[in-house]
Amino acid sequence: MNHLIEPEQLKQRLGEPNLIIIDLCNPALYQQQHIQGAVHLSGQQLVAGTAPVPGACPELSTLSAVMAYLGIDESKQVVLCDDEGGGWAGRMAWSMDLLGLNNWQYLNGGIVPWVKEGFPTESTINQPNSVEVNSVTEPCPITRILADEIIDSLENSDFAVWDARSPGEYMGSIARSARAGHIPGAINLEWTELMDREANFRIRKDAQQILDSIELTKDKQIVTHCQSHHRSSFTYMVGKILGYKNIRGYDGSWGEWGNLEHTPIELGPY
Repeated sequence: MNHLIEPEQLKQRLGEPNLIIIDLCNPALYQQQHIQGAVHLSGQQLVAGTAPVPGACPELSTLSAVMAYLGIDESKQVVLCDDEGGGWAGRMAWSMDLLGLNNWQYLNGGIVPWVKEGFPTESTINQPNSVEVNSVTEPCPITRILADEIIDSLENSDFAVWDARSPGEYMGSIARSARAGHIPGAINLEWTELMDREANFRIRKDAQQILDSIELTKDKQIVTHCQSHHRSSFTYMVGKILGYKNIRGYDGSWGEWGNLEHTPIELGPY
């Protein structure tokens, strides 16, 4: 399905019975104004929250329970938005894919263009129409990757690591784990580079050209990560929107990689 929806398109669908709008914005903003009918979810419900890898995926049963609470199953059409350009919306998209629920769309730019461009909002606190939990025992294998799988793939010419952190984190001048640096051969493209601030944080129209220019091409097996798989949830989501078939998120991210003893690390520019 087309994983991207524009505000004007969503406006035409408001009120449809099988439509679920998930608002992952700051709670204070949600209480003030949000898309009509939207249900709020804290992004913290999608992560384990345990140091030193707080962004790691929680138990699949936990994620399944979150989806059931929100009323999400295969029959629904789910639109995701946040107020930061796509980080939490991306984490929700990745979590849904992990459970085999690919029936999501990202509201391009999130709540920013919706509000700034004058689309209708409300302040009513909406409650979800929950459904029964459909427990998933195994994650979708094309969605998630583990550290040792990355190590085993580093020598493959068709394998690429997309590091969505800042250049300082990538080069090792900023350390947020026991060890600093980057995964050998990783390509650094900070997540915000694909947001068009002039277009209210929509995904840049030339995103594919940017990725092609740094050899993050659709024919490769791509893994994306950051420090906690928050920023890289956005880059994962962009990949899916662009039609990448072989992109996976590393939820351990640098919070895990930089604190393990056996993981290889490089310093400096690529």
